[in-house]
Amino acid sequence: MLIVGLLGVIIIYGGFFYLLFSGRSTAALPWFLLISPWICVYFGLAHVQQVAVIQWFVQKFTFKKNAK
Repeated sequence: MLIVGLLGVIIIYGGFFYLLFSGRSTAALPWFLLISPWICVYFGLAHVQQVAVIQWFVQKFTFKKNAK
């Protein structure tokens, strides 16, 4: 699953950037097309790595007040 996800990232993002930089419209591409290979990468990771990814996202998107 990890290899499929990484190949998907390379192929899908390569095609996306090709369309973007060649001046063609990317409006017809759904947003989940760019997220789907990352889901394969996530499920290809070991359980410990999956938990670490979730913790990273929680820390990244949780706002903490500065302690004085």
